[in-house]
Amino acid sequence: QAQLVESGGGLVQAGGSLRLSCVHSGQTFIRDAVGWFRRAPGKEREFVGVVTWFGDPTYADSVKDRFTISRDDAKNTVYLEMKNLKPEDTAIYYCAASRKYRSQDPADFGLWGQGTQVTVSS
Repeated sequence: QAQLVESGGGLVQAGGSLRLSCVHSGQTFIRDAVGWFRRAPGKEREFVGVVTWFGDPTYADSVKDRFTISRDDAKNTVYLEMKNLKPEDTAIYYCAASRKYRSQDPADFGLWGQGTQVTVSS
């Protein structure tokens, strides 16, 4: 019954912004950390950031100061605000839930969304 669904992806120009949403349906995991990962064509899945159950975020160096993660447990939603997007940010973005505290390891995330495509044009 539990499900994560990402949305908000699309095509933007370099320097633009997008806000991704990750909505949890079904059972609520209020104390789960929620991470964002991305996979670019021909690349391995890459850690983007993670937010703890109480809202403390950690980011990959590649997106630090450009991306912001927040969560609203009342809405069962975690957000990824992306600013100053670059072509190298082009990827499928996934959210995932973990019971591990602020892990960056995909293996620690047991529930994944289907992904949403972000394309940044030059």
